[in-house]
Amino acid sequence: MKRKFKWIIAVGLCLLMHVAYAQEQSIDSVFNRSSSSEQFYDSLKHKAYRSGITRLMYDNLVSGKGSENQLLIEKELSRMNALEGKTIASVRVRQLDIIGPSFADTARTSHSWLGQMANKLHTQTNERIIRKNILVQPGDSLNVEYLLDNERIIRRLPFIKDVRFWVDQDSLNQEFVHVTVLTKDVFSFGVGGNINGLKAATLEMYNQNMWGAGHQISAAIVGHAEEVPYVGFEGFYSINNIGGNFVNIALGYANTYRREGTTLVFDKEFLRATTKWGGGLTLSRWTRADRLIEDVPVLIDFELDYRYWDLWSGYAFQLHKDTPYRNKQLVLSGRMRYYDFFKRPAPDPMNNQFFADSKFYLASLSLSKRSYVRDHLIYSFGITEDIPKGFLHEWVVGYDDNEFNKRWYSHLYFSSGNFVRYKPSYLQASAGFGGFFDSNRFEQGQLEINTNYISRLYSVGNKGFRQFVKLSYVLGIRRFDVENLLLYRDNGIRGFRSREAAGKQRLVLSLESVLFPPKHVLDFNFAFFGFADLGIIGSNHHLIFNEDYYAGIGAGVRIRNENLVFQTLQLRLSWFPNHPADVGGFGADFSERTKSQFYSFQARKPDVLRFE
Repeated sequence: MKRKFKWIIAVGLCLLMHVAYAQEQSIDSVFNRSSSSEQFYDSLKHKAYRSGITRLMYDNLVSGKGSENQLLIEKELSRMNALEGKTIASVRVRQLDIIGPSFADTARTSHSWLGQMANKLHTQTNERIIRKNILVQPGDSLNVEYLLDNERIIRRLPFIKDVRFWVDQDSLNQEFVHVTVLTKDVFSFGVGGNINGLKAATLEMYNQNMWGAGHQISAAIVGHAEEVPYVGFEGFYSINNIGGNFVNIALGYANTYRREGTTLVFDKEFLRATTKWGGGLTLSRWTRADRLIEDVPVLIDFELDYRYWDLWSGYAFQLHKDTPYRNKQLVLSGRMRYYDFFKRPAPDPMNNQFFADSKFYLASLSLSKRSYVRDHLIYSFGITEDIPKGFLHEWVVGYDDNEFNKRWYSHLYFSSGNFVRYKPSYLQASAGFGGFFDSNRFEQGQLEINTNYISRLYSVGNKGFRQFVKLSYVLGIRRFDVENLLLYRDNGIRGFRSREAAGKQRLVLSLESVLFPPKHVLDFNFAFFGFADLGIIGSNHHLIFNEDYYAGIGAGVRIRNENLVFQTLQLRLSWFPNHPADVGGFGADFSERTKSQFYSFQARKPDVLRFE
């Protein structure tokens, strides 16, 4: 690509960043609050800073000034702090209708026939399922940190919209408190699908809360006009938190033109900072597939037939466990991964290990610390979101015993989140380096550096505004021929579905501005966004800035109803100033969009760095 075009893109993106910064400054200058809100906020902060413990709680749970929702969170925190250490006399569960009431007004009812019908058709989550996820019991001492972390755990359930723990002092004995757990379900039934040109389509139906028991089930019809089977099926069934031990199980089956096989998964995460044991087991048998389903998403023009199993376990040693918000975990984990191929591409000198029968042994030592800030209007549309703060540092070593070669593996990975202390913005950064070592050389190596910035929520009149910035760099070192980076999906330029723009080295800068209007239609919320993405990709033999430049600029709207399990609907228009032959200059996309997830600092199973 010509140097002139490179400079045009670079200058344009710099101007966009400058405009975004200037916009934040101007918005901040007109950002105003009522005097009563300001006095409450400053008074709460002053009281919280009187002791070390309440200061830590304030810094970790209060994300900033400005919204009624945030003020409600602050008031809850203030009331609970005053009751810290008192004895819990009772724990009660109260479930609200999905349409109508809110945590601020639990008596409100829906006046629309649609809302009333949805409330009647919906099967509320069985109270036993809610109680199975409640960690506090009568007789326990009230621990605010513990209570708020329990909220986060329940909020992770796919059939729960939001949850709030209310604490009230006993009217007769002030040493006792009563805890009420308020929950709101989502309407659990949904329909989805997609159309891929004129040849392929998918129609899916799913239920995230079967019979109110918290089970998830989905079934999809997958069709293709030219590849067999012309009409295929995919099914999935999962159960969360079996027996109250936070062990999850999932079973899947597929027989489509893309793949055929079954998979069974057991999993127990290091869900809390005090979790001692984690582990999992995956068993898969794929008689037909165009990629390694469980590994890096390398597509090949060959039909794979293989079996796979994966077993891991880890134990966490608690550090500083008696100090609120300073609880760290030192986690020691081990894993064994097994591939056995029945059909694969013919081995060649450049790709032997990629499709090799192998037993891969991994071990990791990781140090983790995390707490959570409650906020809203980031990736969701008004419900409570839990933003992790902390760090995860890990050292992974492994031994790959495959049929062609014996190789050692190792990597170091460092990540930390929320460096911005004096403004309620979020900054996460990570870096990793590692690869395989055989007797002759270092191969399948990787260096990666990532940063992710989310601005505070600004007020533009009665609207909310946030700025998102992501920067990602990946360098592959002696990767196999079949392994290539792309500027595709979440790892590159939005809507840029090219397989010609590929290489072993990639740098991506993504900017996005999002405006959240306060109005909604039948509880459908809207978010308008504009974006600019710059991607540089190419060989790993030269400096990244000497490789091929591509860009995408566009805007769109996202629509979501938080009362429903439907994914976010997104309409996006894009312009690609410079594009390869397999991508047009303009793009339009209307599709479902999976909600973005925050990076988690919880310890995880040992794994290799993912080259994708």
